[in-house]
Amino acid sequence: MKTKSYLLILISATLWGLIGFFVQGLYQVGFQAIEVVAVRVIVAALLLFVYVLYKDRSLLKINWKDSYYFVGTGIFSIVFFNWSYFTAMQEVSLSIAAVLLYTAPAFVTILSRMIFKERLTKRKISSLIITLVGIVFVIGLFEQSTTISLKGLIAGLNSGIGYALYSIFGKAALRKYDTLTITLYTFVFASISMIPATHLWSNAELFSSTKTWLYLLGLGLFPTVLAYILYTKGLESLESSRASIVSTIEPVVATLLGIFQYGERLTLLQSIGIALVILAVIIVQERSKDTPCQINATCHI
Repeated sequence: MKTKSYLLILISATLWGLIGFFVQGLYQVGFQAIEVVAVRVIVAALLLFVYVLYKDRSLLKINWKDSYYFVGTGIFSIVFFNWSYFTAMQEVSLSIAAVLLYTAPAFVTILSRMIFKERLTKRKISSLIITLVGIVFVIGLFEQSTTISLKGLIAGLNSGIGYALYSIFGKAALRKYDTLTITLYTFVFASISMIPATHLWSNAELFSSTKTWLYLLGLGLFPTVLAYILYTKGLESLESSRASIVSTIEPVVATLLGIFQYGERLTLLQSIGIALVILAVIIVQERSKDTPCQINATCHI
């Protein structure tokens, strides 16, 4: 049973690592980063609604007084994190964007200390230091010829912060709601905010090709809804801390995609930096308590 669970987690993380393929495809069609965020959350919300309707309709029930939970997870986290991440993909390589996203556990550690007064253990401090060193290598601080753009760096780190905020808001929401309910309404609230903000209807010509719809459905299905469902299924018989370690295959997949699909190249120090950030994630998760997916900093959405 655990072998199957590990396989499900591995597949879900691989799907997350392939997100750059769909995002880059939509960029080529003519979409902007904020528009890609909008179509991802809208398609995901629709697909999740159908899935929850089929699985358990009772999960659709929420108290609308609790809407602030989903404003936090949907707008302050998902919209901000996706926009930052997709912007980073435009400014830097897929591998660097992915590894900057994986600074989220470090930000969760800092925010949890500030908000929930969680104790800073030696393991957490070590992870923070290793993450910082890894970032220094990734951005090419010691290699002037490979230094990434400031916009790309800020966008990448912002994606990590937005990613981390989901763990903070999700932890509060889990006191009342199932993880699937939280995920569904996260995307619903994100969609509600993005539709008027992006005026997608004014760019109707972008939706006229079959290629566009294939990228749209692929983005909403494979690295979003399907990946989440497989990850959650894998968690049924596997501790979330172990699942999180397996899911660090995501930036590895993103790196391989960038190299073989888009011809991206990494220096030796950047490769070491990526390895260090992944190591930091493993260190901080290795002895963590078994926590639900939504509280876990490396449970992607």
